[in-house]
Amino acid sequence: MMKGPLFYSKILLFGEYGIIEDSKGLSIPYNFFKGALKLPDSPSEKSKQSNLILIDFCSHLKQIGDLDLDLILFEKHIKEGLYFDSSIPKGYGVGSSGALVAAVYDKYSNNKITVLENLTREKLLKLKIIFSKMESFFHGKSSGLDPLNSYLSIPILIKSKDDINVTGIPSQKSKGSGAVFLLDSGQTGSTAPMVSIFMEKMKSEGFRKMISSQFIKHTNICVDSFLSGDINKLLQNTKKLSRIVFENFKPMIPDEFHHLWKKGIDSGSYFLKLCGSGGGGYILGFAPDIDQAKKDLKDYSLEVVYHF
Repeated sequence: MMKGPLFYSKILLFGEYGIIEDSKGLSIPYNFFKGALKLPDSPSEKSKQSNLILIDFCSHLKQIGDLDLDLILFEKHIKEGLYFDSSIPKGYGVGSSGALVAAVYDKYSNNKITVLENLTREKLLKLKIIFSKMESFFHGKSSGLDPLNSYLSIPILIKSKDDINVTGIPSQKSKGSGAVFLLDSGQTGSTAPMVSIFMEKMKSEGFRKMISSQFIKHTNICVDSFLSGDINKLLQNTKKLSRIVFENFKPMIPDEFHHLWKKGIDSGSYFLKLCGSGGGGYILGFAPDIDQAKKDLKDYSLEVVYHF
């Protein structure tokens, strides 16, 4: 049985929708979920389903043509039953297709840019462009950021569309009372329709103005304050961001979470934001005091991903 290296899920802490319009963004690997390419000893229902997706994905890659991938070998392995064995939930905003794209590039690229070499900005952009073309099979329009994060497995700071860097994030405080957490909405969301809603809204001048003067402004402050460890500023702006999303991105918030979203802002116990494109999957939360937030959200399963 062939088994490839593991590729992890990711969390876009800041920048969902904003990075489409050139805001800053910060994406971190999330090692709780992972996937790897495998050739099965004996095919299962799960491996057969994944194999069918790979057949279509390979046709997509053939149409693009300029990616320098060994598609003959990829096709040979697909015929032998190749599949992506993954624990990353689909439609949860944690990059399931990104990990698959990273794994395929890693295995079949003829001229691979590796994590071990000096990762210049040019190399990162080159990777991002390749990944964007590959992942467009799943999303229609992909920034390439999810596969990049999964492939490198290090935090990535997006300053603008053409300015991306790998970055360090402040080390977690084991005794910190504040935390970033994931809240399971119990339903899946799909990226493509959510992005369409956003693009439709962007046709309205009022919405565009709100994006540039409020949404992007507070997203950028959140990124800067998170990286510099300024927790007070981070929480103030996450609260503002949470309110902006609540007032302007209603379709992306599952209906039954509207009251929880508002309750967090009003009480100051936690601030929710979209994890990826929204519409379901995980909701991302920031809590000044995680124990208090757990009490207030006791009916839901919370997964802490970072202590501050």
